[in-house]
Amino acid sequence: MAEKELLENIEKALGEIRPYLLTDGGDISFVSVEDDIVNVKFHGACIGCTVNQMTLKNGVEATIKKYAPQIKKVEEVK
Repeated sequence: MAEKELLENIEKALGEIRPYLLTDGGDISFVSVEDDIVNVKFHGACIGCTVNQMTLKNGVEATIKKYAPQIKKVEEVK
């Protein structure tokens, strides 16, 4: 997958998960992708949320991998 297509697919994935985060007063933004690892940043109520790591793995990472299967993992940048 070309870099431009990869970035578009990551943004599509974040667009799919974002409404759920916004409902709870949070948000997420793409920071970077390096060596098939995506870095994201949580905003609002997601910062310090007790379940944000579960959301990161079960929601964000799973959705990004659906759009970009070559991604190995998603990490939060603080």
